Amino acid sequence: MKFAFGRALSRPFFLLALGFMISGTLSANARQWFVYFGTYTSGQSQGIYTARFDDKTGQLSAPELFATTKNPTFLAVHPNRRWLFAVSEVANQGRKPGGAASVFEVHPASGMLDFMDQESSGGAGPCHLSLDRTGRCLLVANYGSGSVSAIRIDPEGMLSPGSTNQHAGSSVNLKRQAGPHAHQAVVSPDNRFALVCDLGLDKVQVYELDPKAALLTPHSPSAVAVHPGAGPRHLAFRPDGRFFYVINELDSTACAYAWNAGKGEGKHIQTISTLPANVNAADAGLTNYCAAMVAHPNGRFVYGSNRGHDSIVVFSSDRRTGKLKTVAHTSSGGKFPRFITLDPKGKWLFSLNQHSGDIVVLKVDARTGKLSAPVSKLHLDSPVCAVFVPAPGKN
Repeated sequence: MKFAFGRALSRPFFLLALGFMISGTLSANARQWFVYFGTYTSGQSQGIYTARFDDKTGQLSAPELFATTKNPTFLAVHPNRRWLFAVSEVANQGRKPGGAASVFEVHPASGMLDFMDQESSGGAGPCHLSLDRTGRCLLVANYGSGSVSAIRIDPEGMLSPGSTNQHAGSSVNLKRQAGPHAHQAVVSPDNRFALVCDLGLDKVQVYELDPKAALLTPHSPSAVAVHPGAGPRHLAFRPDGRFFYVINELDSTACAYAWNAGKGEGKHIQTISTLPANVNAADAGLTNYCAAMVAHPNGRFVYGSNRGHDSIVVFSSDRRTGKLKTVAHTSSGGKFPRFITLDPKGKWLFSLNQHSGDIVVLKVDARTGKLSAPVSKLHLDSPVCAVFVPAPGKN
């Protein structure tokens, strides 16, 4: 499916390198940001919302609706900072099966969004998208159908079909793992591989990536195993690319892996609980589902969210071994923290609490990794994702 309306932008790829350098400089120096929030639209929210964020004070403005669209639950920003991508997390679009991915133009002065194009996600219930590091290829994880797609991005930002890989199999949790459920696709630091967390298979699938052709080819070995019943949901590479960390939705654990970039292989080195040592979920009658994971830009800390315990776990990452050590647990400031992220400078952590309908900003201690009490908080129904674009202001 495709809608060819919207204003085309003439941006040949040989000019994008210059744009990437400029945007990197803006990101390093920016103080004011547009923060875009993806939401579920079954309640009060109607699409993609935007607030202004001051990274000196940690304050957020009231959110405004900038794009009306159905279930834009996950967002991604192109390296040129001019295009915003969003999934439409639905089982089908009208009479056609499957969800969609859309692209919007970001107006640099106002942050307003103009719809540009839309393409099929290649499967049902797309819940995550990301870009390769050249900005030529969009990766979409389809949770409902258990597939992952690569979509071409042309020099004008328009979308066209690439490749789709359908996962197959199951695992031990009959309620949640009767079939594949791709939950996230992440590109390796060298842009050679795409790693896909599949909650239904207890695997992280590994693909060779050709960004220009938007082609994903199963690698050998084709997957990194996670222990049965874990339910791998999200992963994060440490900035140096030597290790990656997987947060598991179903059993409240996180796993550490050593990454061999040359061979495209991950070696399991550790499994650790995301809950405090004195919390036994079964004994306490606690139902907890882990959600998001993010690594700090300094490489020393990793954060994960607990939905149910409603906390954010802070791990330290050993520089040499890559193993995690629990540092602290901090309240998410609301209920069911579906997503957490750090601002581009790593000074602030955002907790998006889906069930209480709020977004909470906590300050990061760069020395210890610990989080402060909430510095600012705003209401938004069913928030799911947050991404940043530099905004004009006192930068």
